[in-house]
Amino acid sequence: MNAVILSVGDELVLGQTVDTNSAWLSARLTASGVMTVYHKTVADDQAAIVAAVREAAAAADLVIVTGGLGPTADDLSRQALADVLGKPLDLHPPSLERIRKFFKSLGREMPPSNRIQAMVPRGGEILDNDWGTAPGVKIRIGKTSVFVFPGVPREMSPMFDRHVFPTLATKSGRTILTETLHTFGAGESTVAEKLGDLMRRDNNPTVGTTVSGGIVSVRIRSDFPTPGPARLHLNRVEKTAAERLGPLIFGHGPTTLQEAVGRLLKQAGRTVATAESCTGGLVARLLTDIPGASAYYRGGWVVYSDALKQHELDIPASVLAAHGAVSEETVRLLALNAMRKSDADYALAVSGIAGPDGGSDEKPVGTVWIALAAGGSSAARTTTEHFQLPGDRDMVRDRAAKAALNMLRLRLLA
Repeated sequence: MNAVILSVGDELVLGQTVDTNSAWLSARLTASGVMTVYHKTVADDQAAIVAAVREAAAAADLVIVTGGLGPTADDLSRQALADVLGKPLDLHPPSLERIRKFFKSLGREMPPSNRIQAMVPRGGEILDNDWGTAPGVKIRIGKTSVFVFPGVPREMSPMFDRHVFPTLATKSGRTILTETLHTFGAGESTVAEKLGDLMRRDNNPTVGTTVSGGIVSVRIRSDFPTPGPARLHLNRVEKTAAERLGPLIFGHGPTTLQEAVGRLLKQAGRTVATAESCTGGLVARLLTDIPGASAYYRGGWVVYSDALKQHELDIPASVLAAHGAVSEETVRLLALNAMRKSDADYALAVSGIAGPDGGSDEKPVGTVWIALAAGGSSAARTTTEHFQLPGDRDMVRDRAAKAALNMLRLRLLA
């Protein structure tokens, strides 16, 4: 069984709102063995919606439409379905009563415009919505089932799970299992080279890569008629990929880099502090995004100016004058002194030139030095790394923060 997902709304077409529904629906469909053929975003235009529904019905066994079921003049999905069927819209009295009761529960009278939400194309089926005013609609176009749900995610998701998801497993005739491995520290081409023949497009399971925020994710999809072989082959390929990528992999599925680092710190019973210049506290923010981070994060310093580097973390003026704030010598001292002052087991220090100004021939924009101090005050030792990071200011800061976390992760794995 294949599916097409249509998202309706001018705000989606114009980029004013991000379409999260399609990603969520694709994941749920895949979990039921249903492969999504494509996603399409359609404006609030009745003729465009009609054309998109007809095209989708010709391409798939199942069509999911989200959006366009509201009470305003630009909500046209209901009318478009009637056009596709060549049938009029009929009032569905039970739905009208549900909508009236919904408003009454809020202490309000139902506006007349909401009456349209109780209309259904003749021959269609109303799908109850316990989370909002707009019921969903189900119609048949030939052999294709078309479901239309409100675009609001908190209404769409439970409606899909109630009206569609339970029916899919027995109809799909296939099992699709997926896994995602996340890596940091190597480019996409390097990751692909290490994966080698696993990425052949005629393989089952298939293996592909995507990049976001410097993180290269490896996507594995196993597609078989029954769960047993699907799981067996997924596990086989996942194991091989993990062996080839080694410590580049920091997590699976929804795991973030900061979660992986936090888990390793907890397991080791170790603590960390931070000293940041160009990242402006981003390393600290990533670490403290994780609930329970107080178990391993001691605190940190944002020392943007040279004066504060001297005052707060005792960086000698002579070092700053001789080597500059963005230097191996400075970040080494920042890390050592942050570890000493915080009494942490580790400390990360970052200093760089994020841009767009401030670069030079010797130290161009994107120059970053990172230091990791380890061993506590009694047996302190440091590791430093130099990076030349591409991109704009936000990209440089983001990559620098992640590179710092990855240095600590690799040290904890050693």
